[in-house]
Amino acid sequence: MVLPCLNEAQALPGVLARLPAGYRAIVVDNGSTDDTVAVATAAGATVVAEPRRGYGAAVHAGVLAATADYVCVLDADGSLPPELLPTLVAELAAGRADLAVGRRRPVGRGAWPWHARVGNALIAGLLRRRGVAVHDIAPVRAFRRAALLDLGIRDRAFGYPLELLLRAGAAGWRVHEIDVEYRPRTGGRSKVSGSVLGTARAVRDMVAVLALTRAGQPG
Repeated sequence: MVLPCLNEAQALPGVLARLPAGYRAIVVDNGSTDDTVAVATAAGATVVAEPRRGYGAAVHAGVLAATADYVCVLDADGSLPPELLPTLVAELAAGRADLAVGRRRPVGRGAWPWHARVGNALIAGLLRRRGVAVHDIAPVRAFRRAALLDLGIRDRAFGYPLELLLRAGAAGWRVHEIDVEYRPRTGGRSKVSGSVLGTARAVRDMVAVLALTRAGQPG
């Protein structure tokens, strides 16, 4: 399981403690200035350093470091339950999906600020117009490692999950959404939903990916 991290020392212990049996944690440190690396090391996680800043850069480094056939990606902020991962992987193993993703259902006040929800709905709507039937650009997903690398995803910023869905759709992948509880993060501030500016930056990166793919230049 890949956990992209930038200053997640406060939330990371709880996330790692809830990992299902048999799941190996790969914590990708994306330039943290807190104790993220020390916390991950103490918990027995594999730590990968990715100095190039960006969500996509961190996820890609983690996928490269993984060795299992099935790989999951989960935010390390405690907002999503690690217990969901076996359910996602089961969809792949049973042959019902090529990509299993979580569709967030907010629980608790402040779990999903209005600006982040609006940005997500906008991008998801554009995706559906492109033939990818999803309702969320969720930060939890499961896939086959080799198949994902074969997609050739290029974005290394916040446009990564969008490009993944676009390329998966173009490749004929079956994408299966599963409802997942989405709670307020357990530490720190979200780089995306924590502010209007963060959400705007993420939407900007995703719109750039859409523009490139529309022009026939994915990623």
